[in-house]
Amino acid sequence: MAFYVFDFKIYYKQNFYIMPGFELFGDEEKKEINDVLETGIMFRFNHDEVRNNVWKARDLEQEVKNFTGAGYAHAVSSGSTAVACVMAGAGLGYGDEVIVTPFTYLATVEAILFAGALPVFAEIDETLCLSAEGIRSAITPRTKAVMLVHMCGAAADMDAITEVCEEHNLILVEDAGQALGASYKGTHVGLFGKAGAYSFDFFKITTAGEGGVFVTNDENTYKIADSFSDHGHDHVGANRGMEQHPVLGFNYRISELHAAVGLAQMRKVAQVRSQSLKNKKIIKDILSTIEGVSFRRMPDPEGDSGTFLNFFLKDTATAQKVMAQFAEDGVGGNNYWYTNMYHFINQWDHVHELKAAYKLPIHELGAPQDYKNLDLPKSQEVVGKLISLGIRCTWTDEEAKEQGEKMAESIKKVLA
Repeated sequence: MAFYVFDFKIYYKQNFYIMPGFELFGDEEKKEINDVLETGIMFRFNHDEVRNNVWKARDLEQEVKNFTGAGYAHAVSSGSTAVACVMAGAGLGYGDEVIVTPFTYLATVEAILFAGALPVFAEIDETLCLSAEGIRSAITPRTKAVMLVHMCGAAADMDAITEVCEEHNLILVEDAGQALGASYKGTHVGLFGKAGAYSFDFFKITTAGEGGVFVTNDENTYKIADSFSDHGHDHVGANRGMEQHPVLGFNYRISELHAAVGLAQMRKVAQVRSQSLKNKKIIKDILSTIEGVSFRRMPDPEGDSGTFLNFFLKDTATAQKVMAQFAEDGVGGNNYWYTNMYHFINQWDHVHELKAAYKLPIHELGAPQDYKNLDLPKSQEVVGKLISLGIRCTWTDEEAKEQGEKMAESIKKVLA
C-alpha cells in the first residue's frame, strides 16, 4: 500500500491554515486501515459474523471518552455533522433563537440554520470566543440557547458564560471543532453544556481526513443524537432491518476507514499537544519582546491545546501591513481571519442575504437581526487586529526559533 509523503516545509510556506494532525501519518494509521481492509467491512454497524471483531468507530469513540472524560461519544462523518447532532440532541430547532459568534468556521451557523433555528450574532472579546457581556446583550425573550465556539484551540471564559446561561435558563451547546485537547479548569471543552462537537477534518489537531465526534454526559441526549445520525436507527440488536426508529434522522455516519485513521490519530493527541505547546512557547517568548505585540487572553492558560499562537497588533491597519510584510519576506503559516472567506462574518454574503438552495424556516419566520447591517464593533476590532500562527508539532527547537525570529523581523519592519 503506497502512502503519499508531504514535503511539509514547502507545504507550510504555501498554505496559511494548518494544524498538526496530518504531520504524523505513519505506521499506526496504516495498521488500523489494514485491519478494516482485511475484513472488507467498511460499514460501522452490524455484520458481526464477518468483521472479526474489528470495530474502529467504536474504538475511536472509546478513545475520545478516555481522553476527554465524556460519558458518551458518537463518531460521525464530519465536525459539521457533529454540530448538527449537537443541535438535535439538545432539542434545538424550528424558530429557536440561538446566540452564536461571528468568528467561526461557517459550519456552526449552517447547523443552526438547517436545524430551522435562528442565529443571533453576539460580540466576542480578546478570548476570541463569545464574551459573557456579548451574550447578555444579545438575549431576548425568544432566546433558547447559546452555541459557544472554542475558537483557535483554547477555551472561552467558562465561569462567566455558564453563569449567564444559568441566570437566563439558556441551553449551552459547544462547537469545539478546533479545540480537541483544550480544557478549562480540568474539564475538557465540549463537556460544559448539553452537548459538544469535535472535528477530525484534514486541518485539525487529529484528523480522519473527514470525521467528527459528538460528546455529552447525558444519556438521553446521546440516544437522540445517535439515532439522528443514522436515519433514526436505535442500534439495538444485531438485525439492522428490524431496529426501531425513535426519531427521524439522516445519514451522518462515519465509515470504518475514516474511523480507523481517526483512532490512530486520537492516540497521538497528548503527544501533539505537548510538542505544540513547547514550540508555541519558543515563538511566543520571541514575539513577547516586541513592543506593540500582545496576545490572546486565556482564562485558563493551562488548558491550551497549543495549536495556535494568537497575537494582536494595535489595530487592523497595522495587522494588515504585518501580513503583507510576512508575504513579502516569505514568512508562512500565519492566518488573517478578518478577510478570510469562511471564518469571519464580513465575507458571508450568502448569510447576509440568506441565499439558500431551498426555503428555510428563517425565510418564513424572518431573521432576528439585520444580517446585512450587524453592529459588532468589538468583534470587528478584535478580529481586525488578530493574526494566528498555526503551530507545527514536528518543528525542532531550532525550526521553531527560526520561525519566531523571522516573524519578529517582519513585524519590527512594520512597527519601525
